[in-house]
Order: sequence, then structure tokens, then C-alpha cells
Amino acid sequence: MKSSIDRLYNISNKYSKRIIGLMSGTSLDGLDIALCDISGNGKDTSINLLNFTTIPYDDYFKNEITFIASKKEVELERVCMLNEAIARKHAAMINECLIKWGINHSSIDLIASHGQTIYHAPEIFHKNDYYNNATLQIGDGDHIATLTGIITISDFRQKHVAAGGEGAPLVSYGDYLLFAKDQTNKILLNIGGIANLTFIPANANFEDIISTDIGPGNTLMDKWIKREIPEMHFDNNGEMASKGKVNATLLNKMLSHPFFSLPLPKTTGPELFNLAFIDMAIQELDIPAISTEDMLATLNKLTAVSICNTINKTIPRNATVELMISGGGMKNNALISTLRNELQSCIYKDHTLHADAKEAMLFAILANETLSGNESTFGKGSPHLPNISMGKISFPN
Repeated sequence: MKSSIDRLYNISNKYSKRIIGLMSGTSLDGLDIALCDISGNGKDTSINLLNFTTIPYDDYFKNEITFIASKKEVELERVCMLNEAIARKHAAMINECLIKWGINHSSIDLIASHGQTIYHAPEIFHKNDYYNNATLQIGDGDHIATLTGIITISDFRQKHVAAGGEGAPLVSYGDYLLFAKDQTNKILLNIGGIANLTFIPANANFEDIISTDIGPGNTLMDKWIKREIPEMHFDNNGEMASKGKVNATLLNKMLSHPFFSLPLPKTTGPELFNLAFIDMAIQELDIPAISTEDMLATLNKLTAVSICNTINKTIPRNATVELMISGGGMKNNALISTLRNELQSCIYKDHTLHADAKEAMLFAILANETLSGNESTFGKGSPHLPNISMGKISFPN
């Protein structure tokens, strides 16, 4: 309807917008909901986090997603039903939050929904000449818009793939807008299920930055502990890993996987880094049983070493770099301790964004750019970071 187009036009011309950013990652902890006040656009963007929460998924819902996520063969009917069910669940969570926060739906300009990634298939993995890069997120934006009454922008990754990218990581766009503003080298490291980083050289243009996935963040540790101790979902503060001993033979075997020697930038996901990845390494080595503590110590070290190796490949020799960390992995004391010991050239700096809310906030920024951004902001871009606007727009009616 024209009234919806008119409303969208009016929102696009507002200097300040209230946008709800949503993020549900591969760890399936729950839905991150960030209510943001965003002013300006491009490198003049400023963001203020008004409210934030993570609503955990119940076990049934988590198991339903786990049943199809990152698996080559699944029930198509279940994928179809979950596309709608995830959207309805997310919409209900948004409505619940707005009531809790005492905020009227009419005061929210946009919802920015990342959706739930169920499969990531870059060409370097599937190696099928007939197909290009591919990725799939479900949780339909039309359902969210209809059930909340709020214009929703979703499915951000498809434009990135259409323009020649791999669909990930996308946080680099927001990182550039918020942090490429001074003469300091910066690395923004996110340790979620998968670890990724954005390197922003001092005085960088957009085409100068490096954005890449690194490898496993929390995903291998979380999956292993869940299999060994079903009532546990993660190693709290890295306590079990800190009690274990690293199995150097197994560590070196896992680090020998070809992914770690691929040139940057690159993308990955739980399609590669899963329990089968660990089991295969153990079987090929034919090593004795490993205790849960020793395995967690080894997997913790794997994450730390892959991060350190990537950072050392990325930063110029003898350069001083500010390192800002976000994501659930920053709460793993054993992991962070290793990073601090190994990365002597990095100055650790508190993240200027709420670390847990960062990814949800960055998708809110992408939605703001889609409506109000200028194509000159990202210059000529690069093959891995094309200059594009992202997201599909869904109206409530």
C-alpha cells in the first residue's frame, strides 16, 4: 500500500531512528534484542543502546533448530515450518520486551532481523562448479512485521552473496562506520560460535579493512561439553578447561586442517567445525580416551591459537593495535588469558559497544544504512566487501 511506502519514506528521512536489532547465532543461546537510538548515517553514525536483553530458547525450540542446522540432509517440511515458527517466536519475544520496557510499538521505526542461519555454503567448501557462494537464514520478515506491526528489514546476507561476497562476516560494515574515525589501528574480535575479526588500519578507507572468519570460537567447546555432560551447555568461565591439560598431538592435528592455511579473508561455520571434526581427528590419530577437562583445554587452545595466528597474519609488523573483544567467548577466562599472553603487540581496550549486544546493534546499523545511507560511504568496496545496501523490507500490512 502507498501508505506503507510513505511511512518508509518518512522514516528514511529522519535524522534519529529507534531500531530494534535482532541476532540469533550458531550457539543457539537465544535471541539478542537490542533497542537502539541511531542518529545520522555513514561515518557520522552514532548509536545509543536504550535497552538490551537475551531471551533464552527453551530446550524444545533449540532442539528443533539443532535438528536441521548445519546438516546436509534434513527434512524439508521441518525447514519450511521452522521458517515461520522462528519468525513467530522472535515476534513474540519482541512484543514481550516492549511491554516489559513500557514502550509503545508505534514509537519503534524499524526491526532489523538477522534470522537464524541454518546452512552456510561458500564455494571453498562445496567445491561444486555449478554453484556459487550460498548461505541460508530462516525466520521470515513478513511474519515479524505482521505480528509486531513494525516495518522489518531482514535477510541481510543474500545481497552480499549476490554481489560476489560469501555472506559473512557482515559486522565489518558496522565496525567501519563506528570505529574508523581516528589514527589508530584497531582489531574488533568477536568470539561467538565462530570467531571473526575486522582489522581497521589507521586512517583506513573501507577497501583497506580486512574482515574474516577465523575458525571455531565457542562452538567446538560447547558441542563437546553438551555431548559429555548433557545438562551443561558451555564451560562456565573456562573453569573446566583451566583444570585440563592440552593434548598437543590432537591440537596439532586439528590445526593442520586446510581451512587454517587458506588466505584471508574466508568464511566458515559449524558445517565444518562440529563434533565430526573432532571425532575424525581423534580416529585418525588413534589416541587413547581423553578426559573432558583435557579435551576442553585442547579445544580452548585451538580457538586461542587460531585467533592469534590470524591476528599475527593481519597486523603489520611492529604495529601497535587496539584490540576490542565481544561475544560470549570474552567470558571464557582461560581463553582470554591465553590471548593476552600471546598477543603482546595488542593493547586491550574496553569495547565502546555493549559486548553482548554488539552484533544485534550492528544489524540495526545496517538497516539504518539501507534506508538512509549514501552509496559513497563505502567507496569502491572490494570483492569480499562490496559496496551494497542489504536487507529485504517487509511491511506490517
